Amino acid sequence: MVDDLSRKHAPVGDLFSMPASPAEWAGLRLSDEQVAFYRENGYLSGIRLLSDEQVDALRKELEGLFDPNHPGHALFYEYHSNESTIPETVLFHALGAWRIAPGFHDILWNPAFTMAASQLLDGPVRFWHDQLFCKPPHHGGVVAWHQDYSYWTRTVPMAHLTCWIALDDADRDNGCICYVPGSHRWPLLPITGLAGGMDAIQTVLTEEQRRQFKPVAMELKKGEASFHHPLTVHGSFENITARPRRAVVINVFRDGVRSDSDRPMLEGVPVIPKGHKMEGQFFPLLLDPTDPAPGQE
Repeated sequence: MVDDLSRKHAPVGDLFSMPASPAEWAGLRLSDEQVAFYRENGYLSGIRLLSDEQVDALRKELEGLFDPNHPGHALFYEYHSNESTIPETVLFHALGAWRIAPGFHDILWNPAFTMAASQLLDGPVRFWHDQLFCKPPHHGGVVAWHQDYSYWTRTVPMAHLTCWIALDDADRDNGCICYVPGSHRWPLLPITGLAGGMDAIQTVLTEEQRRQFKPVAMELKKGEASFHHPLTVHGSFENITARPRRAVVINVFRDGVRSDSDRPMLEGVPVIPKGHKMEGQFFPLLLDPTDPAPGQE
């Protein structure tokens, strides 16, 4: 067993450097045009968050996390060596790497991420949970079309944000993430499955939504990221290349979101009673842009 890094609400290593002045923080801000694009389309893509050296460090940690005998394995909230429902394909999906590996812990406090997230959330950023999505060469499975908030209705209000970070160059052939522009204005759709086929969502769309269903592929270089709204419909196709497609996803919400359930938010996490603020060991504050010492709780 390894130390549970969820007890550490600040970086534990030196993979990411914190800005030393307000001017350095300001230099990380998204432009007004980028924020406006997100508001209009429900996503924003091509944001550089990691250097090549940081990507290499995370890839090295990831190789160990693939092993179900890793000494920190019990700290995962969920671990699926293959979540695909199609036997010929593989989709590795796990939640909770931040509790186990220093790099995946510290990426939550990456200032390039937290500053952008605070702008898109329009307020202080609090951590929800992380995910690893990995597709091996030649037979990597799909992530079916869905809205993230469909799985998160145990929290209110809907003030969430997802950041998808490429650990490999991601393109149409190896299964990059795709978005349906403007779908963040649609109502919450029924869940139709996360790892099956790509057509199931069509059964729950209206005729008008089907007409608007025009996905756009987000091709990213390693270290680049995309952000999306909790109602934006997104998914990714299979990996048909000889290259892996690995990604880390960081899910956050604006400080002040409350529990809307009397059940555990995540496997193994103590209950936050309905109506109580989401906070504590497993939901740390990542950045308060008004704080003179950002990122400290």
